[in-house]
Amino acid sequence: MNFQKIKLAIYALFLTNLYGFKLKKVEKPLDKKRIRLEYAQTLLKKLKITVKVKNQERLVKNKQYLLISNHRGIIDPLIIEMALEQTNIFGLWISKKELYNSLFFGIFVRNGGAILLDREKSQMGGFFSDIKSEVKSGNSIFIFPEGTRNKGKESLIEFKKGFQIMALKNRLPILPVYIRTHTDELLGSALAGRKTKEVITIEIGNEIDYKEKRDIQELYKKMFKI
Repeated sequence: MNFQKIKLAIYALFLTNLYGFKLKKVEKPLDKKRIRLEYAQTLLKKLKITVKVKNQERLVKNKQYLLISNHRGIIDPLIIEMALEQTNIFGLWISKKELYNSLFFGIFVRNGGAILLDREKSQMGGFFSDIKSEVKSGNSIFIFPEGTRNKGKESLIEFKKGFQIMALKNRLPILPVYIRTHTDELLGSALAGRKTKEVITIEIGNEIDYKEKRDIQELYKKMFKI
């Protein structure tokens, strides 16, 4: 790891925890949204990354969604936050136990708005109860249906099926978004100390009814021409 990477890693750790503690002090969803957005803007500016949002007009400012996105890099939640900047949509991220307890991200994730998914538990009643409670409170749910970061060469890996149950149980329309830029590769370039600015493109898809019977992943691929 070169000096530039070490410097940026230390800065990112400091910033993530700073905003994690800021989030701990607020309770209202839109206040959390404001702080999450400020964090995203600050870190992406440091990385010389800007975000281009395609089909932004498809977003309904005050609507609740189950937002689904592909997942190639650790900065993907920041990209989604930027895409929703002009809306009042606040979502709870479905977070794996490893991230929830992470030394790097844990404070931010726990305070920023997340629902813990513990795959080691035999019973999932508490998990679905937490989702139901948040939806009743007016919040959206955000999830990466691939279940993990896609580190291979494929544009998309197989979706886990649980997200459709979440949508159906809570009558949440599904909002597909697609981060077209390979964010992991671009982040690597940023950490290497490149001088030029980079653009990440995220596309907003057409809303999918929660009662949709067709295969959502196939609809997703067709929608974004994957």
